[in-house]
Amino acid sequence: MAHAVARDPLMKLEEVLEVLGVNKSTFYAWKATGRAPRTIKYPNNKLRIRRSALDKWLAEHEENA
Repeated sequence: MAHAVARDPLMKLEEVLEVLGVNKSTFYAWKATGRAPRTIKYPNNKLRIRRSALDKWLAEHEENA
């Protein structure tokens, strides 16, 4: 199981916000409308995002020049 985590790390919400360049309220608005990357919700309500899910989400939102 440790190998799966190492290959596809879980990112903290703060890390994702930094990559995306948005604030927490924007991310939660996207999440509420189904437009945010897939998240994992821990029992303590903390969110984590798989790096692969963020990369996939970013690729889906690329536009052609």
